[in-house]
Amino acid sequence: MRTGRGASLALIACCQIAAMALWFSASAVVPALKREIGLDAATASLFTSAVQAGFVSGTLISAFFSLADRIDPRRFFLASALVAATANAAILAVEPTSFLVIGMRFVTGMSMAGIYPVGMKLAASWARRDLGLLVGLLVGALTLGSAMPHLFNALGGIDWRFTLAAASVSAVAAAIGISFAGIGPNHAKAPPFDPAHALAGFRQTSLRLANFGYLGHMWELYAMWAWIGVFLNASFARTMAVESAGFHAALATFATIAAGGVGCILGGVFADRLGRTTLTILAMAISGSCALIVGLLFGGSPALLVGLCLVWGFSIVADSPQFSASIAELADRRLVGTMLTVQTSMGFLLTLVSIHMIPWLVDLVGWRWAFAALAPGPLFGVIAMWRLRQHPDAVKLANGRR
Repeated sequence: MRTGRGASLALIACCQIAAMALWFSASAVVPALKREIGLDAATASLFTSAVQAGFVSGTLISAFFSLADRIDPRRFFLASALVAATANAAILAVEPTSFLVIGMRFVTGMSMAGIYPVGMKLAASWARRDLGLLVGLLVGALTLGSAMPHLFNALGGIDWRFTLAAASVSAVAAAIGISFAGIGPNHAKAPPFDPAHALAGFRQTSLRLANFGYLGHMWELYAMWAWIGVFLNASFARTMAVESAGFHAALATFATIAAGGVGCILGGVFADRLGRTTLTILAMAISGSCALIVGLLFGGSPALLVGLCLVWGFSIVADSPQFSASIAELADRRLVGTMLTVQTSMGFLLTLVSIHMIPWLVDLVGWRWAFAALAPGPLFGVIAMWRLRQHPDAVKLANGRR
C-alpha cells in the first residue's frame, strides 16, 4: 500500500525527531556527570565532538560512494538508526570516563550520516513549490530531536542513565516507523557511480556560495547547542541552589534548542514566499548579534537570560533548512542526496573546531566573552549569501524569489 504525501511527510518528521535524540544524548548529561564523577571539560567536549567526527567520516564515505542516491533511503535510514541506537545504549555498560564511550559516540555519529541528509532527501522528493517549508519541517524535527535529551534529563531527575536509555528507545522507534514512509515523485534515479560527483559542490560557483553560507552558520550552531546547557547551569548556579539550577537549566536548554524547531518552520514559510537568501541573511544577522550579547547577561536575571536564549535558539537554526533547500534547487536532481551529504560533511567538520574552542575560551576569558567568538561565522555566512543573491543561478531559488 502506497503511503501518501501528507502521511509520509509526517512519518519522516516524526522519525527524524526520534532518531536525532541520539545526537546530544551524552552531551545533555554532562552537568550530571560533572557532579557525580567530576567529569573534566576535555572529555565533556569529546562527548559531542566524537559524534561530529563520526558524522563527518560517515558522510565522506556516503558521498564517495553516492550511498544517499544509490540505496533505498528508507532502508538506509532504518539500518543507520538501529546501529546508532545500539552504540548509544552500549554506553550504559561501561564506565562514563572510559574511552569506549568516545568510540560509541563516534559510531553513533557515523550512523547519523544515514539519517539526517537522507531524511532531507526523502522530504525533498515530495516538494511542490514548497521545498523551503518541507526541509524546514525536517530540520525543525532535527532541532526538536536534538533538544529531547535535555527534556529526558529533566524528567528523569537528572539521571544520566535514563536519558541515554530513552534516546536509544526513541531511535529504535524511528527505525521501525521509517519503513512505512513513501518516496515522492521527485526522487530521481542515481547516475552511474563516479566518485568525482562528490566534488560538484565545489566546482559550481552557486553551490560553493551556498556551502560557504552553510559553513558560516555551522561555525555558530553546534558550539551553541553543545555548550548552552553548561552555560545556563553555570549562570543559574550563581542565583539559586545547585540542584535547582540543574533542573531549570535543563528545561531552559530544551526550550532554547526547541525554539529552533519553530524557527525552522516559520523560516521555511518566509523563505518560500520572500526568498532563501533574504531569510538566511536576516537569521544570521540576528543570531550573530545574540552570540555577542548573551555573555553580558551571565550570572544576572535568569528570566532575561532565558528570553535572549530563546531568540538565539529561534534564529540560529531558522536559516539551516534553507541552505539545504538551496542545494536541492541548484544541484543536478540526480545528485541531490550526495550534494546534501557533502554539504553536511563540510559543516560538521568545521564544528569540531568551534565546539572545542568554547571551553578553552571559557578558561581564558570566562563565559562573559566565550560565545562572542562564534559571531564571525554568521558574518561570513551573510557575505556568502549576499554574493549568491547576485549570482545568475539565484533565479532557481524559491521559484525565482532568491
